[in-house]
Amino acid sequence: MNDPGAPGQEAAAGAAAPEEEATTVLGEDSFRPDAEALNQSLAEARAKAEENFNQYLRVLAEFDNYRKRAARDLDSAQRYAVERFAQELLGVLDGFELARASAATADARSLLEGQEATYRLLLKAFEKAGVTEIEATGRPFDPERHEAMAAQPSATAAPDTVLETVQKGYLMNGRLLRPARVIVARAP
Repeated sequence: MNDPGAPGQEAAAGAAAPEEEATTVLGEDSFRPDAEALNQSLAEARAKAEENFNQYLRVLAEFDNYRKRAARDLDSAQRYAVERFAQELLGVLDGFELARASAATADARSLLEGQEATYRLLLKAFEKAGVTEIEATGRPFDPERHEAMAAQPSATAAPDTVLETVQKGYLMNGRLLRPARVIVARAP
């Protein structure tokens, strides 16, 4: 059946046979990884992991120390702010004590001068602490800063304008400490 003259055989015989690749057969030991190299890689990986973990613990400790230091600094700043304000008020207290001590012997004029001096000291202490008075009379009613005590008809003032301040209001660094109690104009 092997006829060299057959047409299918001729084409196969005329074509060049592809080069065969050399195949090397490896022994069973060739597929086993080098145990020493693996142990060394494992030791390096463990050392790196331990180093990373220790670095993580240091960062965690530093953050905890920072948090504690920030809390102490905030507490200290709050105490210092109150301390500074209290020191400013000591001059006001001294003025009142002086007025009380001299009340029996001083004349009305010197008592009034002492009150004015004490009042200026108090205003100065408030100013240093950032406490400012809310200007209300003659201004439009602002429910954020004013507390309406009454509404009064007025032919001269525009409706919803503050006619009179019953009790002064104050801000501290722009934040409301106490609203101004006011009488508000309404249409007659």
